Amino acid sequence: MIAQTHPSWHTILSNAFEALPMEYREFLLSDNSYFPDKSNLFNAFKLPLDETRYILFGQDPYPRRESAIGYAFIDGNVKTLFGENGLSKEVNRATSLRNFMKMALLCEGALRDDFSKEAVIMIDKTPYIDSIYQLRDNFEKNGVLLLNMALVFTSKDASKKHIKVWQGFVRSLLLQLQEREMTLILFGKMAEVLEKVAEAAPFQKETMPHPYNIGFITDEKAHKLFGPMRLLIP
Repeated sequence: MIAQTHPSWHTILSNAFEALPMEYREFLLSDNSYFPDKSNLFNAFKLPLDETRYILFGQDPYPRRESAIGYAFIDGNVKTLFGENGLSKEVNRATSLRNFMKMALLCEGALRDDFSKEAVIMIDKTPYIDSIYQLRDNFEKNGVLLLNMALVFTSKDASKKHIKVWQGFVRSLLLQLQEREMTLILFGKMAEVLEKVAEAAPFQKETMPHPYNIGFITDEKAHKLFGPMRLLIP
């Protein structure tokens, strides 16, 4: 699993993995029911350590095997970002991604006060990217590592359990990164717990609503942080 990440992360990830309970490590190594699977679990860490300026913490992977590919908010089931009805059917199905796209379009000035499907249909899409992987690349060009508070999904009922267990991994990760200048982007209540975690104390933090909340579209902190990144521009 770790071998497929950028080599600059290998030691850090090995230490963080060891911070998980032994029985949970055995579950990750032997079980095939969770997703993203072993080959994609740590995909976010393909971004080189020295290029990482931000760590974005979402909640947990998409609850669909084809969608969960090891990056927060990057839905592997999305073929295109836009479609005949404004945003593509796959984007509209992924609430967090849909609201994030509308926030980014608002930052670009393509949307104003109306965030409806009809308003998105009227936008000239030619200046913008249309691939979910271009969006991932643009995050990474800005130094954003797309992580979740839990790296696996098995069922909705088990999500809180996974998030709790992965806290050991997250704490170890942050402890090893304390000498580096990074900003933590905390999406929603599950990530907000890092405000009170000792290992996260040295880091600057940007806390905002989780994008599954419609209020994220107009959130000023989100605009200030992501607007200058121009995430929808090729």
